[in-house]
Amino acid sequence: MPPTRTALWLDRPRPTERLTLPEGSRFDVVVVGAGLTGLSTALELAQSGRTVAVLEARRAASVTTGRTTGKISLLQGTKLSKLTERYPADVALAYVEANRAAQARLLENCRTLGVPVQIETAYTYATTPDGAESVAAEFDAATAAGLDVHWDDAAELPFPVTGAVALADQAQFDAVEFTTALVHELQGRGVPVLERTRVRTVSHGPGELTVRHDSGSVVADRVVLATGIPILDRGSFFARLEPRRSYCIAVGGLDRPPRGMYLSADSPTRSLRYAPTSDGEVLVVGGNGHTVGRGGATQPRIADLIEWTRQHFPAGEVTHAWSAQDYHCTDDMPVVGGLLPGDDRILVASGFDKWGMTNAVAAATMLAARVRGEEADWGWAFDPWAASRGPRSVLPTVELNAAVAVEMAKGWVAPLAGSRSSTPVEGAGHVRAGIPRPEAVCTVDGSTHRVSAVCPHLGGIVRWNDAERSWDCPLHGSRFAADGRLLEGPATRSLSSHDAPTPDA
Repeated sequence: MPPTRTALWLDRPRPTERLTLPEGSRFDVVVVGAGLTGLSTALELAQSGRTVAVLEARRAASVTTGRTTGKISLLQGTKLSKLTERYPADVALAYVEANRAAQARLLENCRTLGVPVQIETAYTYATTPDGAESVAAEFDAATAAGLDVHWDDAAELPFPVTGAVALADQAQFDAVEFTTALVHELQGRGVPVLERTRVRTVSHGPGELTVRHDSGSVVADRVVLATGIPILDRGSFFARLEPRRSYCIAVGGLDRPPRGMYLSADSPTRSLRYAPTSDGEVLVVGGNGHTVGRGGATQPRIADLIEWTRQHFPAGEVTHAWSAQDYHCTDDMPVVGGLLPGDDRILVASGFDKWGMTNAVAAATMLAARVRGEEADWGWAFDPWAASRGPRSVLPTVELNAAVAVEMAKGWVAPLAGSRSSTPVEGAGHVRAGIPRPEAVCTVDGSTHRVSAVCPHLGGIVRWNDAERSWDCPLHGSRFAADGRLLEGPATRSLSSHDAPTPDA
C-alpha cells in the first residue's frame, strides 16, 4: 500500500468550528497565522490582559507546525557553529539563551495543558570525514555557548558514524496535539481563533490598523504576522528569506526505533526521531531539503528517503510521506521585530531555519514584550533592523536575489522554448506558452486544470511539484493547489483559472 501524503501529525480527525466576528470588531492585537508562533504569541498577550484575535487562512497548525519533526532541542544540527563563524560570541549566546528560556516555557505549557513529551538525547552526527569536522566545530560552539554537550559514538544507529556530539535531556512532542490544546486554552480565555479566514491586506488609519480578510475586516492597535514569511511586502522580507522545502516519512513495524533525536551534519540531511502513536511507535525520517520550486522533480527526493530508510531499517513499513516548508534568513539569525524599522505597529517573526519549536516560543516572548512597550532580554539579537546585522547580510542577500532573478528569467523563457500542447498524464503538470501569459496545466484525480502560471506575488512562473501535486513559485515560495487555490504565501491571491472561477482556499 502506498504511503498517505498526509503528515503523520495531521492524519487524524480534528474538530471543526467556523467562528465569525462582527464587521469592524476591535482588538488590541490581531495575530495573523495560527501555527505555534501565532498561538504562542496570542497566549502571551492574553495572559498580560490584551484583547486578541487570531486569523488563520487554513486550519490551525496545518502548514509548517503540523509538518514539523517536533524536536524541542537546543542542539540544532550545525546552527551554532554557523552563528559563531558569522557573529561575535554574544550573538550565539543570546540565541542559545533565548531558545533555552523558550524550551522551558514550552515544556511548562505542555505540563499545564496535559500534552505528553518525551525527554531524550539530541545528537548531531556525521558519516564522513568532512562531516566529522563540522561536528567538531559544533561541539566547540555549543560548549562556548554554555551547552553541556559531550562526545558520543551513537551506537544505536544501524550504520557507522565518524563522530557525534550529544546533548542530554532534550525533548520531542506532537506539535499538532499541543497547538490543538493551545487553541482550546485561548478560546477559554475569550480569544477567538478564526480558521479558514485568509487575511488580504492591512491598512493604516488614524491611530488604528484595519485587517481585511475574506469575509470582512477587524480593527486593531497592533498586528502580528506569524505567517512563515510576512504576507505584506513592506519591509521586503522576501528579499532576505529563502523558502526551503524538506521531506519526511513515517515508518511503522519496527521493534524499537532509535531513542535519540538525530540530525546529520552531512548532506543530504538525515533527521531521525521516534514518535508514539495509537498503533505503536513509528520512526520519523526527514531530509533531502531544497529551495522551493527549484532542483527538479520532487518525487525522487521522497523515493530516495524511502530507499535510504529501507536500507538501514529493512523491517519497517512506510505509512506516511509528506513535506514541510520553512525559511532561512540570509544572515542565519531569525527575524523578530517590526515590519518596518522604528515602527512596531506591525510585527513579524520568521527565519527559524527548521528550528521553529523553540524559536517560535522565543519569538512569542519577544513580540509580546514589544506590544507591552518592553524589550525582551535577547530581542536585540533577533531584531531585523539591528545595525549589527546589516554588514553580515549584504553579500548573502545579494546572492539570494541574484538567484531569484535567474529563476525569474528562466521561468518566462522556458515555455517559449518548448512546444507542450498535450494534456498531462495523471499526476503530471507542465507550463506552456500562452497568450498573453504562460499557462500551467496539470491532471490530478482525473481532472485537468488550466491556470495562470504567473505567481500573483511578484510575477514568478510556477513549477509543478509532482510529490505534492502543487504549483510552487521558485522566487519566494508561494504555493498553489492543482486548481490554482492559494496554499501558502507570501502571495495572498490564487492563480487565476483558465477554466472557471477559482475560489481561494
